[in-house]
Amino acid sequence: MNPWKAAAPGDPLSAIDTPALVLDLDAFERNLQRMADALKGQAVRLRPHAKSHKCPEIARRQVAMGAVGVCCQKLGEAAVFVDAGIADVLVTNQVVGASKLLHLAELARRARLGVLVDDAEQVHALALVARSQSVTLDVYVEVDVGGHRCGVPPGAAAAQLARQIADHPALRFGGLQCYHGAAQHKRSPAERAQAIAAAAQAAQHSRALIEADGLQVARITGAGTGTFLLERDSGVFNEIQAGSYIFMDRDYRDNQPASDAVVFEHALFVRSTVMSRAVPGRAVLDAGLKASSVDSGMPVVWQRPELKYVAASDEHGVLELPVGTSLSLGDTVMLVPGHCDPTVNLYDELVCIRGDRVEALWPIAARGALL
Repeated sequence: MNPWKAAAPGDPLSAIDTPALVLDLDAFERNLQRMADALKGQAVRLRPHAKSHKCPEIARRQVAMGAVGVCCQKLGEAAVFVDAGIADVLVTNQVVGASKLLHLAELARRARLGVLVDDAEQVHALALVARSQSVTLDVYVEVDVGGHRCGVPPGAAAAQLARQIADHPALRFGGLQCYHGAAQHKRSPAERAQAIAAAAQAAQHSRALIEADGLQVARITGAGTGTFLLERDSGVFNEIQAGSYIFMDRDYRDNQPASDAVVFEHALFVRSTVMSRAVPGRAVLDAGLKASSVDSGMPVVWQRPELKYVAASDEHGVLELPVGTSLSLGDTVMLVPGHCDPTVNLYDELVCIRGDRVEALWPIAARGALL
């Protein structure tokens, strides 16, 4: 925890201490509206992924704009959002271990909780804890539709697990989790379309076998910011889990847009100060690996394309400067992170600006919630 705040409401933008995670509220609100407009009148609902922001205030605003609830990747994240009043939370992961299962059951007393399975042992463990704690859990079968992480193969294995869930009175068969994470960052529209067409086919095949066994598949959920229009229009998916659309990091912007793309704006920035100009052609910022995740590549300098962020160490970021660049000691820049999710997890709060003023500080309450 920082010993002091980077800013206070009412401060000018120029007074924000650095490095700080800054949210442009106008761009953020336009992004919220664009997603709501894209799903308006569709038989597809929005359950945004809260792992992108880890911030209850953002989740409340998403629900107010029509989201049914949120996704979380970790049970600890889910606890933060249930405590904040989010009434419908899907943990898009497998929950394994006695202590975690008890935590899951406790949360299910206070909110509608969903969880994923890809193994009969998980179904059995969930049924035991739900029955012993007198709660009901929504359980989704995770199907590997191309991401090759968790998930059973499409078809018979998914149908078998669905039947096992349905046979336990303390469990509700919620539907299918069919998220194709790798498809989100395929650069060309054609590659993304091909990947999601295959994912939709796998989901449809699994649904057909499950329904042939007499079960209803009420929900097929998945999709992300990079492909959600494809899932929306597939005729198969009826829930969208996009998360990064509210922020838009550099990596998502590197995707080539489709002709019908919904254009989201960069709303999340790392404000950074030049702390060294000791060498010509180089400036060193106070934002390095502990201020901006580089797992998806380096950040870029917002509205200064001539400045190249070329290297990062723990507390230093190196800019390569062309000859004649005007950038002095103490100057500040706004960086667009390469990957928003792990960058957000580095900070205690979002400094929310409107125009050139700080409007609010929003706690990133689920930061570090890894259990």
